[in-house]
Amino acid sequence: MKLWEKGIPTDKQIEQFTVGNDRELDLVLAKYDALGSIAHAKMLGEIGLLTQAETVSLVVALEAIIKDIENGNFVIEDSFEDVHSKIEYLLTLKLGDAGKKIHTARSRNDQVLVDVNLYLKDVIIELKVQVKQLFDLLMQSAEKYQNILLPGYTHLQIAMPSSFGMWFSAYAETLIDDITMLNAALKIVDQNPLGSAAGYGSSFPINRTFTTQELGFETLKYNSVAAQMSRGKSEKTVAFAMSSVAATLSKLAMDVCLYMSQNFDFISLPAHLTTGSSIMPHKKNPDVFELIRGKCNKIQALPYEITLITNNLPSGYHRDLQLLKEGLFPAIQNLKACLDIALFSIKDIKVKEHILEDKKYDYLFTVDSLNEMVVAGIPFRDAYKSVAEQLENGTYTSPKETRHTHEGSINNLCLNEIKEKMKASF
Repeated sequence: MKLWEKGIPTDKQIEQFTVGNDRELDLVLAKYDALGSIAHAKMLGEIGLLTQAETVSLVVALEAIIKDIENGNFVIEDSFEDVHSKIEYLLTLKLGDAGKKIHTARSRNDQVLVDVNLYLKDVIIELKVQVKQLFDLLMQSAEKYQNILLPGYTHLQIAMPSSFGMWFSAYAETLIDDITMLNAALKIVDQNPLGSAAGYGSSFPINRTFTTQELGFETLKYNSVAAQMSRGKSEKTVAFAMSSVAATLSKLAMDVCLYMSQNFDFISLPAHLTTGSSIMPHKKNPDVFELIRGKCNKIQALPYEITLITNNLPSGYHRDLQLLKEGLFPAIQNLKACLDIALFSIKDIKVKEHILEDKKYDYLFTVDSLNEMVVAGIPFRDAYKSVAEQLENGTYTSPKETRHTHEGSINNLCLNEIKEKMKASF
């Protein structure tokens, strides 16, 4: 069944090419399509295009379809082009003419817009919860290990002292920026496009404010053309927010892989979080974090994929937009999976104590040494040269301790302030 069918058969090869894997991807949207149809049916009843009996029967039937979807009993067979045609078929099969009326005053264009917006709203809220859980875990680790020192690096060269408290809380605070990005994306998708029809509105006296309230959108996408142009822009905005989260996870995963290598040996993972080698019996590989890194790097490419699909399209609907689902929907599942496995794995990281007792880390404290000289009254440039000479002639003695007092430094991590910052952002 095709909603646009006029009795003229479509070539099978053309149908296969144009539909692609849309049926499988549309299963993700099925619940939201039914929810949008419920709101639309109620609105049609409000303006007199459906009788009260027709409205009630459609709502009851759509609620039953939602139950089937939630129970895993909803499928889109090859005889249907998409989720919209399958749901309309079920309604017509059950209700006759009332089912045929459900498409009044709308198009598949605004149907899929409202489906995607409702879906992305839920996705963003779920991602925010996962990010907050990871934030909480990182902050717990920061508190637990805040006094254990760790080498800091620039250019992958030994630089200045850091700490596990600083390392864990650095990633935690970075996640607040990611929450800000997700909030911005939520603002974009929390606008109701239903009623824009094919992109130019309808001659029916529909009430778009009614469906906005029914569907729980914050506001209405008023201009019908603007509503249609949001297709692609909404997905790209969400993709950029996802890529922000993915960038944080990827960098964290890289640190974990680096820090657990024998050359660094700052942390270890229990055996159940590592894998082995088929020929090297000693290997304990951080495959989990390598895959987090790889999957999250793929997610960071998604906004640019969407840009390349949409950037030269004029206003109005184009079939190219169907391709957005192929990249976005799997990426959403991958990001959720990466956040889940990060939560599962990071809690079991074991940190090494007394790392800085190794003599190769003595030079971490050169800046602390020259700063002490400056406090004692020696000009900074003279103190710098003095410490450099000590290093050159082998007379430098490392203090091996830190006395950093400013906000966000090793000895003043401001963990409570970071928690409050997240609270305000979430």
